[in-house]
Amino acid sequence: MMPYERLEAWTAVRHLAVAVYRATEQWPSSERFGMTSQIRRAAISACANLAEGSARKGCREFGRFLDIALGSLAEASALMTVAADLGYLPREELDALRTTQQKAGRLVWGLHQAIRRKA
Repeated sequence: MMPYERLEAWTAVRHLAVAVYRATEQWPSSERFGMTSQIRRAAISACANLAEGSARKGCREFGRFLDIALGSLAEASALMTVAADLGYLPREELDALRTTQQKAGRLVWGLHQAIRRKA
């Protein structure tokens, strides 16, 4: 497998994780162990699963980690929506995060499809 740092999907997911961390810095302190922690963990989980999966032996195992990363991206997206509903994310920030999340999702999905074809 290719080193994860060279994967375009990993770079996109890393950018999402950084954007999520920055966006949540101003959220209420009462959410520190709630939604803030949850969305951060979802974003960083997607990033970590790409890295870990790329180090595994074989396409099948990598595909399993990509499945998990896709689930984490969906979780982050759902939490963005709830955060916006609660007023934690202004509309412009939500739109920017969604654009970043969708790009990351498309790239991870494309990598997942390519890996499945190889398996």
